[in-house]
Amino acid sequence: MTTERTNPAARLGFEPGQVVQEIGYDDDVDQDLREGIESVIGQDLVDEDYDDVADVVLLWFREEDGDLTDALVDAIGLLEDGGTIWLLTPKSGRDGYIEPSDTSDAAQTAGLSPTKSVSVAKDWSGTRLAAPKR
Repeated sequence: MTTERTNPAARLGFEPGQVVQEIGYDDDVDQDLREGIESVIGQDLVDEDYDDVADVVLLWFREEDGDLTDALVDAIGLLEDGGTIWLLTPKSGRDGYIEPSDTSDAAQTAGLSPTKSVSVAKDWSGTRLAAPKR
C-alpha cells in the first residue's frame, strides 16, 4: 500500500521541511490528518502564535467561527510568497457545514484561487487555495 493511500496528508501535497501553521484548532479537528501532516513534513505543526511566515496555512473553519473572508485574509498574511492555504470545513450534514458557494465567494473576495477540493477526513472537506503572488 502506498503512503498516499494510507496518509491523506501525502495526497494533499505536503512536503518534508514545510512549515505548516494551524489555525482554528478545536476538539473536533481530525487528529489522524494532523498526525499525517506532521509525519510528512517531519516536524510539528506550528500554532497561531508562530511569528514567522509559513509555507502552508491549515485553516479549520466552521460556520460559527465568524467571517470566512476575514479569516482567509488573515491567513494570507501568514504565508510565504506563493504559499498555500488548506481550508478545512465540515462536510455536508455535519455541525458547522459551510456551503461551497460561500467558501468560493469568500476565497475570491480574499483574492485566493481555489485549486482543488478533496475529502480529507471522515467529517472534513479540504479546499486548496492558492495565494496571489505578491
